[in-house]
Amino acid sequence: MNGKEKFTIKNWDSQDRPREKLLLKGKQSLSDAELIAILIGSGNKTDSAVALSKKILASCQNKINVLNAMSIHDLMKFNGIGEAKAISILTGLELGRRMQLQGIDVKKSITSSKEVFELMQPIIGALKHEEFWVLYLNNSNVVKEKLQLSKGGLTSTVVDLRLLLKKGIEYLATGVILCHNHPSGSLVASTADKKITAKIIAAAATLDIKVLDHLILTEKSYFSFADEGIL
Repeated sequence: MNGKEKFTIKNWDSQDRPREKLLLKGKQSLSDAELIAILIGSGNKTDSAVALSKKILASCQNKINVLNAMSIHDLMKFNGIGEAKAISILTGLELGRRMQLQGIDVKKSITSSKEVFELMQPIIGALKHEEFWVLYLNNSNVVKEKLQLSKGGLTSTVVDLRLLLKKGIEYLATGVILCHNHPSGSLVASTADKKITAKIIAAAATLDIKVLDHLILTEKSYFSFADEGIL
């Protein structure tokens, strides 16, 4: 390269290109692999940071929500990913997840179970553990607040009924929608699911709070108690 020739993007080292691309074209121009490459900083002896990031994404079917469900140990199985890099990846993904949680604060009137699924699937649909959430609604079915009521293992979770009702009073809710995920991928409502739903319905009724629905979510689909007529 002579002194007059431009130092173009083709001349940059592959692991440095995402940073330069971000500076030149903005963050929106970067692919998922390029964004992850910036987080990890470098690759291994045979793969650039971008190539390594592509391998990681390929193992997750190129789905960020599946990557978000991976553990530090899972990520460290990739050659070139140590504990520090794994932590960097999961930290970046967690920030994105929290941004999605804040998005629920946008006042939205719920008109169907599909809307609830679209609201909650990015948050709990791909998790490897079970979580139980409650959406608190006003008279117009506008979501006033959301609450992660419990976080359990792969097969069960404990629901704090007193906290659920306490928050309902605080938010002046007239209705609630219950949501939890099934890491197994099963959309069958278990006996335990039906029992806790009935228990919450009875308790909430004493405070004039109506249980409008209970959704079981997986990564790709959902089961609605209201749609199936079993509330």
